Amino acid sequence: MGEIEIAVRFSCPSWLSIIQAYVTPMLPRMHYVRPLGPAQQDILRHTAMRIVTARLARSEPPLGQEVVQYMLDTDNHVWSMRRSKANWFRVITFLSRAATIARWVHGIRTWVHPPTTVLVHLLLVAIVLCPHLVLPTVFMYAFLILALRFRCRGRFKVSSVDTRLSCVDSVAPDELDEEFDGFPATRPPEVVRIRYDRLRALAGRAQTLLGDVAAQGERIEALFNWKDPRATCIFVVFCLFASFLFYIVPFKIFVLGFGFYYIRHPRFRDDMPSVPANFFRRLPSMSDQIL
Repeated sequence: MGEIEIAVRFSCPSWLSIIQAYVTPMLPRMHYVRPLGPAQQDILRHTAMRIVTARLARSEPPLGQEVVQYMLDTDNHVWSMRRSKANWFRVITFLSRAATIARWVHGIRTWVHPPTTVLVHLLLVAIVLCPHLVLPTVFMYAFLILALRFRCRGRFKVSSVDTRLSCVDSVAPDELDEEFDGFPATRPPEVVRIRYDRLRALAGRAQTLLGDVAAQGERIEALFNWKDPRATCIFVVFCLFASFLFYIVPFKIFVLGFGFYYIRHPRFRDDMPSVPANFFRRLPSMSDQIL
């Protein structure tokens, strides 16, 4: 059996209407004034699915319930290992750009390519001496990059499903069977136990990540709530001296000095963590109070 794909393309002859569509809200005004909660949206989605399913089941040829579920995305909250991998790879692809910039900054800071670091020093001096040219330069640089990328743009295929992005070609049979399983599970207890253990392993990593994020926020909160009086006292004294310092020293000199200090030569750099990092890590958190 073959597969037939039907694509419908909507076009508008008015460029003004198309540009206006980019700035108009996607949903009606009442959705933003009095939005529905997640539970209400779920009930409304399932109610609409049942109505559409009952209507299309009487058509010729009849459409199954799984087709309506796919069209209305009623099962997007159900756990799927394949979908989780796809979303994870999407996040990795997005963060890879930031990682590239971070590696470039680290290379400048560690003097991997000395001429580039020297040029960054000169650029920093130019920014400090002419701060009014920062925003025009940034936007002009973005304009030139996007204009040059226009000629090298790819031809994106308009398709409803991307099998490579959806990780369909690399999914395991057990993961696919888990995705097609209903709720509650109808598979044998041994299979459910294996899947539960696998889910616990993944959830353990997410739990550790959430704990680390919560600990950082609690350290910031402890700094302002006097949970550690000595640390807060040190921070108060630092804020007092910093206020006098910034009042006396011009801001341009501070930016220039901080920039030179940040990208200083590795010969003048210590391989141990900095003083602010050590101070922040010693602030108390509630991690030790959790069983």
